[in-house]
Amino acid sequence: MWSRPNIRGRNVDPIVVIRQMNTIELQKKHVFNLLLVVKSRECRHMTSILIMAETDVAKTLSGLLNGIAQYCYYNNTDITEELLKNELYPNISQEEFRVLLEKMKGLLRSIASADMDLNQLEAFLTAQTKKQGGITSGQAAVIAKFWKNHRAKIRESLINQSRWENALRNMSWRVDLKTQSKNVDQINTPVAIVELELGKNGQESDFLCLEFDEAKVNHVVKKLAEIEESITSLTQST
Repeated sequence: MWSRPNIRGRNVDPIVVIRQMNTIELQKKHVFNLLLVVKSRECRHMTSILIMAETDVAKTLSGLLNGIAQYCYYNNTDITEELLKNELYPNISQEEFRVLLEKMKGLLRSIASADMDLNQLEAFLTAQTKKQGGITSGQAAVIAKFWKNHRAKIRESLINQSRWENALRNMSWRVDLKTQSKNVDQINTPVAIVELELGKNGQESDFLCLEFDEAKVNHVVKKLAEIEESITSLTQST
């Protein structure tokens, strides 16, 4: 039989000691697990704050790009640089805002003038993120999304701004029977009545009405086919 060891003059049951030690270890593990839970919650909270901050930054930059498009491409005179500064970036200096504004205007100008497709845009923005003093990957993502949504409208605006003469806005047509003619043989023959709506950007339309018999229609169709062939040829060569 083994005897109980004497610790500091007292007889101590080793089984009790082992149980106490096990209890202490369990308590340590419990405290450690609680610390892990608290730390995990703090990390999730910080992650949520960062995500919200990034979302706010993206929304603000998207608003700036929309504002630039409004007064640079859509001729909306109600949108001004001062308005954009006060509404979107009230907490930065005028100089900082001016630098950001000019950078975004320059990027949009380059993208719009080249009418970049998605592949060209991706290459361009990637190069800008690697450039010293360029843009962040988050800004590049916002710009890419903006251009995807506004490309067609901005392109149409640029075309309208570059026109000096009347442009064709619309065309309508119908086929009628001719009821009056100097030549009796032409009465009751079918003719095409074509109405062209012409106008300059920002001005009211003018209307031009044309009449075509079958021979003239065939001639116009032939010329249009030649124009289409020429455009296709130039497009394929570039």
